[in-house]
Amino acid sequence: MVEFITAAEAAALVRPRDCVLIGGSGGGHAVPEAFIEALAAHYKESGSPRDLSLVSIVSIGDWQETGFNILAEPGLARRVVSGGFNNCPRFAAMAIADEIEAYTLPQGALSQLCRDMAAGRPGLLSRTGLHTFIDPRHGGGRQSPRSTEDLVELVTVRGEEYLLFRSFPVDVAVIRGTTADERGNISMEDEAFFGENFSIAGAAHLHGGIVIAQVKQVAAAGTIPGKLVKVPGVVVDYVIVEPEQRQTYLTRQSAAYAGDLRLADRSMQPIPFDIRKVIARRGAMELFPGAVVNLGFGVSNGISAVAVEEGFYREVTLTVEQGIIGGVPAVGKDAGAGVNYDMMADQPYQFDFYDGGGLDIAYLSFAEVDAAGNVNVSRYGKSVNGPGGFINISQGARKVVFSGTLTTGGLDMAPDGKGGLELRQDGRTQKWVPEVGQVTFNGAYARERGQEVMYITDRAVFRLGEKGLRLEEVAPGIDVRADVLERIGFPVEVRSEPRRMDARLFREAPMAMIDDFRRRQGGRRPRGEQA
Repeated sequence: MVEFITAAEAAALVRPRDCVLIGGSGGGHAVPEAFIEALAAHYKESGSPRDLSLVSIVSIGDWQETGFNILAEPGLARRVVSGGFNNCPRFAAMAIADEIEAYTLPQGALSQLCRDMAAGRPGLLSRTGLHTFIDPRHGGGRQSPRSTEDLVELVTVRGEEYLLFRSFPVDVAVIRGTTADERGNISMEDEAFFGENFSIAGAAHLHGGIVIAQVKQVAAAGTIPGKLVKVPGVVVDYVIVEPEQRQTYLTRQSAAYAGDLRLADRSMQPIPFDIRKVIARRGAMELFPGAVVNLGFGVSNGISAVAVEEGFYREVTLTVEQGIIGGVPAVGKDAGAGVNYDMMADQPYQFDFYDGGGLDIAYLSFAEVDAAGNVNVSRYGKSVNGPGGFINISQGARKVVFSGTLTTGGLDMAPDGKGGLELRQDGRTQKWVPEVGQVTFNGAYARERGQEVMYITDRAVFRLGEKGLRLEEVAPGIDVRADVLERIGFPVEVRSEPRRMDARLFREAPMAMIDDFRRRQGGRRPRGEQA
């Protein structure tokens, strides 16, 4: 029988050296924050439990003080495995200082691995991560020197290379829902994210671990309709009731995120007119009717707002890896949620769709680009971000569009409102370097597999060709040599006369691009052809 306990009592159940798998996503979406806070408090008060292995599928935290950030206490965690550390910079700092074993693995692989662990399989067999830093030939996802165990193996099946993401025993699984009935059946009607809660619970249950569910409210036994139950009570051991739990760290409760309300178009506000909007607009110019699209975090996230403003968001299917299909993905720190969506899928199913080639276009950010067309978003400078869903998405899509500014650090530029770009001060740091610090996307592997690859920056547009990167477009008001080529740390192929980027990109008024959009033809992958 399920027991109803406090968050403090739940935290006391965790023993030293336990493996604790915590559900939820990014900015607080279905994150069991009350348990996380209680675990941190228990450790500070008692000095126990120590040397935990903490696992999350997605980086959890508000980039400052919540989520895994409050678990970054010396001695509490021996190992941290996650899709990323970008939301929890305190653990990132501990990884850089070699104070913990740190691994960042693809979000999709971890999500699907939960399902395989629940089924008692030895691991997840996948092509995701080949020829990137996830590949054991290139680091195996390690982010600190003391991370010596191989969590990923290279194997050959029928003459083809795959990666095996190894299963591991889970001692404590912690998930979050909206309602628990008296038998421990869990529903998620108010959540902005479903994740893989049943698989997380099943993985712990299989090995005799305990399953803790945090919910907002309790219902009488048998009153939650069976179709709404996401985790059955047979795999739940303890329930924490936290009436004040927020839908995300930023949003207390949105009926639109929960799917109970469809927002009118006029209520969805345009994003500010700045250089990020210019980049998002240029990305939106690659959309075509019927396109199935992923929008990554960062500048690419603004493409959804551009599609709304330009009036064609209903004619494409925008998705995010957390499970939103259709509608308008949320922007900023609520990214991962969505409104007016057609479906909120469980996260493993979304990645099945991505890995199987379901995306026509993936829009992703870049931190570094090199001469081979490789992209790094996972580790650069003093930042350990990890890949999140980037590797699944970028390797699975037919076309990949990377977006970002050409330089960083003190960059001061803005659209002039008249059809050009004003560069007042360039960034101190080059982002286009001879060789990236960590390969999160492999340009040669993409070329081998026939992917179309673009790189959209604040001032120029490039494509990946047979011989490397090729400059295709330059913003009005920008000097090709001084403002572009001399700000890149390697030679690029240059047309004799690069095209000028559309002047409408740099004017505040909507671009009125819907007619151009409807004339574009994208084409779908022939039946039987894989990504």
